[in-house]
Amino acid sequence: MRICFLGSDAFAVPSLDALAAAGHEVALVVTNPDRRRGRKSALLATPVKEEAARLGAPVHQPEGKPGAETAARIAASGAELGVVVAYGQLLTRAVRAAPSLGYSINVHASLLPRWRGAAPVAAAIRAGDALTGVSVQRVERRLDAGPVLVTREVPIEADATRGGLRDVLAQVGAEALVEAVARIAAGQAEFTAQDEALATHAPILAKDDGAVSWDQPADLIERTVRAFSPWPLAFADLGGKVGRVQLLRARRAALPAERADAPPGTHLGTTDEGLLVMTGEGALELLEVRRAGKRAASGCAFARGLRARPGELLC
Repeated sequence: MRICFLGSDAFAVPSLDALAAAGHEVALVVTNPDRRRGRKSALLATPVKEEAARLGAPVHQPEGKPGAETAARIAASGAELGVVVAYGQLLTRAVRAAPSLGYSINVHASLLPRWRGAAPVAAAIRAGDALTGVSVQRVERRLDAGPVLVTREVPIEADATRGGLRDVLAQVGAEALVEAVARIAAGQAEFTAQDEALATHAPILAKDDGAVSWDQPADLIERTVRAFSPWPLAFADLGGKVGRVQLLRARRAALPAERADAPPGTHLGTTDEGLLVMTGEGALELLEVRRAGKRAASGCAFARGLRARPGELLC
């Protein structure tokens, strides 16, 4: 098939590569404009644009929400089908319908209708879901609400982080996409409507979403740490001279019997690997943390720098 591929994030690159490897022609790639990033404010292309250049595919970079010009370019490319993967922009009806088949499909990193929205992987980990996956669905006006063509399930491992799980789902999504396009090309595409009663939502992440409170259960804090790694990272405010501390790695730990009644935020002692802190339910072992302007440190090293004794409140 002749494909118009709309994507920006690195999550989309395996899907773009898989389409090309399967023999489909990438007639046009639509991606976000180059942006200035990093300390040197260098002008950088999206990962999808870089991969499109390697594949020799033409690129279109509209600013913001693509409109009439983008729809015209898709139609002029002769694309039969639009494929959207981690593009980062909503599509107008004209853009969705611009391919000659009259519609576009999307690879979404969840088992729809659970976790519609921009951050499904973080939402699944933080909620404690045992299972996630990818869905290839038809793009409609409402975000991630279109009927589903292909799904693939992926278990969520006990130590899964958002970054690691996204990498796995990117590969699984690429495989599911190739299957979906093959069905469409063969005229065997059967889309299944989503059950609206089961829909949940995962809005875009913001930096402050990683805030944790010691009043929360240890299990929830541990999942939050994994859900927001490597960005935007979980953090706690320890007050005083310490202030905000990023929680890079943590795990639920056995609660020392002599501290069973300690209030949340209490320093419970140290282990060979970390600092034990009382939470609203159980103990949490901080394995790796980072203070503002400092390098990452082990929980033990951080505990020594605190100069706090077991039994003292950290905030």
